[in-house]
Amino acid sequence: MPKVAIITDSNSGISQAQAKELGIYVVPMPFTIDEVEYKEDINLSQEQFFKMLTSGSEISTSMPALGDLAILFNQVLESYDEIVYLPMSSGLSSSYEASTIFAQENYPDTVYVVNNQRISVSLKSDVFDALKLVNQGKTGKEIKELLEENKFNSTIYIMVETLTYLKKGGRITPAAASIAGLLKIKPILSIYGEKLDLFSKTRTVSKAYKIMLEAVMKDINRINPDGNPDTIYIGIAHTNNLEGAKKMEQLARVYFPNYEFIIDNLSLSIACHIGPGSVGFGCMKKTNV
Repeated sequence: MPKVAIITDSNSGISQAQAKELGIYVVPMPFTIDEVEYKEDINLSQEQFFKMLTSGSEISTSMPALGDLAILFNQVLESYDEIVYLPMSSGLSSSYEASTIFAQENYPDTVYVVNNQRISVSLKSDVFDALKLVNQGKTGKEIKELLEENKFNSTIYIMVETLTYLKKGGRITPAAASIAGLLKIKPILSIYGEKLDLFSKTRTVSKAYKIMLEAVMKDINRINPDGNPDTIYIGIAHTNNLEGAKKMEQLARVYFPNYEFIIDNLSLSIACHIGPGSVGFGCMKKTNV
């Protein structure tokens, strides 16, 4: 039975300290802010990031350098036989594609890159499941296959507080943002599979929470028709809006009293495109339960 290590990236919301507690490894996502290079949770905290974001700093994201991955893979393989690497969704970054080609060329049958199309709390839930599969004695290849079979059984909905950053990133036109701002419209985005799309829109936070709750109820009925709460994670994530996340949690626990919750900061890679104040809500089916 091979000894299998789990590696993810900081888009999972798992900090370096938490990684040590879990016995895994986290690749820090790189950011360029006002032409200075940063790495998440190494020399860039959540507080620093949002301070610079809201002060108008120019922020861009990129994928982890393959050279850095090689150093980490080599280090980990000194103690392990195989690696399962869970990067952020292939639909939101080229990280999966690049690391897959790199692993196939340099670490065949040793490093297994998972295309689970998840991010934030949904990626974190897959890390938890991967650890359970390791403890069950699964090989790296088996873990990759099981996680990928389950990848579409996950959805996240995100209420966006401000349109400023969507406009800045070119995801909506300035005219549309201006009209929506005047009408105080709050868009609700969805992350399902490879896509980040507009799901709905409303004018109040309370209505947005209700829309997300109803959507998650439908998703749970789809992915969990037997109604067993032990097979589902409920996820709540936010961009510098812990108060809003707690309100969402308080409401959600009334409807999902017996479910396991994962509550965390939304990935900074998403936060730089949607800005502060957002609240995400979703569900993820557990793998191999």
